[in-house]
Amino acid sequence: MGARNTPYHNGLFFFDLEFPSDYPNRPPSVRYRSFGLTLNPNLCRDGYVCFSLLNTWTGEQTERWDPNKSTVLQGLVLNEKPYYNEPGPKPAPSWKAYNADVFPLSCKTMLFLLNKPLRNFEEFIAAHFKEHGSVILRACIAYRHRRVSIGFFDVDDGRITSDEKIKVSKKFKKSMDQLYPKLYKAFDGIGASLNNLPETMVEVEEKRPSGIISKLKKFWKAIKN
Repeated sequence: MGARNTPYHNGLFFFDLEFPSDYPNRPPSVRYRSFGLTLNPNLCRDGYVCFSLLNTWTGEQTERWDPNKSTVLQGLVLNEKPYYNEPGPKPAPSWKAYNADVFPLSCKTMLFLLNKPLRNFEEFIAAHFKEHGSVILRACIAYRHRRVSIGFFDVDDGRITSDEKIKVSKKFKKSMDQLYPKLYKAFDGIGASLNNLPETMVEVEEKRPSGIISKLKKFWKAIKN
């Protein structure tokens, strides 16, 4: 399950693990159920998991599998700023743009799981999204309307805790406009309590702009009157 304060929050992500006969001398083989989506630098669209701990990527010796210390639980992949999982220097602000690409892909993964749940996990998947569907939709609204940075919607009680000035691209807005009603329909179909949430983004009234833009609008309105 995607952790809070990440662009993966409340999502479900499935991995197949195969342990070698001499485990823990060698790490397990891992495949990711990607549905053809690349939502993390370490998780390829073909299911390949590129990670030093699994010896599927180069890295310092301390980052590679150690039979005496390593466990399958220590890898941190679905984190707050996955943009930096890719090795090499990166521009500091770009992680926010990457998160804006990741969250819609996480939403698409939810739809894949709901429309065609993995065998033997049908009840688990339905129960998970029945419980968390309302928060996911509220997060979509908050991100779409620039009320909080993507990934930082409070997943416990839905409070918006950031006063930061938020920017989102037209691409992100369009993706939310398209994905939100599909998620609503899917969550409603499994009996999630949606707490009078709107069925589409069209029904959501965007907050008035603040600061200088708001003042300018009031100024021009006063002139016209």
